Amino acid sequence: MSTAAQVRPPLPPFNHASAIEKVRLAEDGWNSRDPEKVSLAYTLDTKWRNRAEFANNREEAKAFLTRKWAKELDYRLIKELWAYSDTRIAVRYAYEWHDDSGNWFRSYGNENWEFDEHGLMFQRYACINDMPIKESERKFHWPLGRRPDDHPGLSELGL
Repeated sequence: MSTAAQVRPPLPPFNHASAIEKVRLAEDGWNSRDPEKVSLAYTLDTKWRNRAEFANNREEAKAFLTRKWAKELDYRLIKELWAYSDTRIAVRYAYEWHDDSGNWFRSYGNENWEFDEHGLMFQRYACINDMPIKESERKFHWPLGRRPDDHPGLSELGL
């Protein structure tokens, strides 16, 4: 459960502007590739489904992220708002990464999120598909970390 000391604005109920802000903050966090920092956006009892893997609390989510970013090297992510309601946000996203053999991939997915009153995510359901790409087909070329504000989003990139 979350506590009042753990507040992650913007808070529900979401409007269009606050949902877009929440999505960008999530993107920025994941682009940090810092499992400890990212895990703090989730409730202690968060429930995740990511591909065929399940996490049942914040510690399991943090362990998942640690494994993920050890495997998915040079990870760069773009998220885009798809829909929202008072406490829920749906996003579509794509990220590029390579494995330790230098094989590049673009992973496409959708996530459904639900937040508590403190702005912490307590449910996250992700569906993801990986597509092998050539390094020359990459579209995400910013330095590791936060995507620059002037870098095109998914729609602008035709993704």
